[in-house]
This record gives sequence, C-alpha cells and structure tokens, in this order.
Amino acid sequence: MSDLPLLRAEALCRSYRSGLATINVLQDVDLTVQAGEMVAITGTSGSGKTTLLQILGTLDQPDSGRLLFRETELTGKSEPNLADHRNTHIGFIFQFHHLLPEFSALENVMMPGLISGLPHAPLKDKATALLDRVGLAERLSHRSGELSGGEQQRVALARALVMDPDILLADEPTGNLDAASGRRVFTLFRELSGSLGLAVIMVTHNMELAQAMDRCFTLSDGKLQPSKQP
Repeated sequence: MSDLPLLRAEALCRSYRSGLATINVLQDVDLTVQAGEMVAITGTSGSGKTTLLQILGTLDQPDSGRLLFRETELTGKSEPNLADHRNTHIGFIFQFHHLLPEFSALENVMMPGLISGLPHAPLKDKATALLDRVGLAERLSHRSGELSGGEQQRVALARALVMDPDILLADEPTGNLDAASGRRVFTLFRELSGSLGLAVIMVTHNMELAQAMDRCFTLSDGKLQPSKQP
C-alpha cells in the first residue's frame, strides 16, 4: 500500500441539539485509512458509528475538523462536488439493502450506472460479471423478493461496486443475516479488498468479524479508540 493515505479524518466533531441539551456525538475523531485496508468501527447503539460513517462518506458534514481524500480536502465543498465524489469514489452498503423490488438483481446492480448515464451494453456486462463474482450468476433475472437475505445482500454489494469505488462504507452489512451468511459476505469483502485494492470501513456489532479486520476501533463517549492494531 502507498504511504499516501486514501482517506484521512482529522479532529472531527459533531453534535446535535436535543431540547435544551447538546449531545456531543463525535469529539476530535482522527482516522487514517489506506487503499486495500479493512477497518472495523464498533460501539454500542447510539454511540455515533453511523454518524461517523456518514461523515466519512460525505453524506453529513462535521461541525469542525477536516476530511481529506488523497490529501484533497473535502470539508466545505459544495454538494454537487460532494455528490460527484460519492458517485466516483465511494460505494455504500447497509444493513437494509434497499433493493428496488420491481427490478431484477441485474437491473438493481446496473442502477447507479444507469442514473449516471453510462452506456447500457458495457454496464450490463459489468453488472453481470459482478453478480457472477458474488456467486449469483444464476439469479440475474430474480427480483429481490425471490432472493434470500444473504443473496439480497450480495446483490447490494455488487451494486456498491459497479462504479469502481475506492472505498466501501458498510453499515451493519451482516446485521440481518444468519452467522453463515454473514461470514460469506465478510469473505467476499476480504477477497474484493485484496483483489481490487478496495478500502473497506465497516460499522458492526459483530465482534468476531470486527476482530478479523486489519484494524478495529471502538467509538465511545464521542472518542474513537483503537481496539486492534495491525
């Protein structure tokens, strides 16, 4: 991996108002992630893990601090610029896969590229290859209701990869899966990270999977502390 960080967060702070009280969700959070690295973020429910992931993915903005991608600062950029950054460099996968039920697995994977106006034929070929890679070559025409939970999550993973992102942000991606399906999805993350140089940042309650990542952090009282180092 290059010495140049792929993603760097410096002193991120984020708070919310609740009535008259101020809740400090993130307090001076620092995080550096390299290409091809797998990082887990754990913590109790409500500790701010999803808020941190949304800031790293530029879906939310910190109150203060800096976020840099390949040493280019993202903090304070316009929403159109951030949207372009997300479409180009980031793939998202969530606990609830958000597949469109009226479309097939293949069409769901193609959707980000269709929205971006990519040519249909090569996009279809790419989506087909991704579904084959995640073990769903025989399920291309099946709609989400015809797929198991693990299969739906693998479709969501293929969809997150169709735009060739540099970073995959995963929010409890195995939370609704049984243990065996969760391990299969994690194994796919590991294989894709190694073969594509994809950085994976995963929020999870699953400590077995978290400890299998390259590094693991715990978010508590707004602070991010390492619980496993390389």
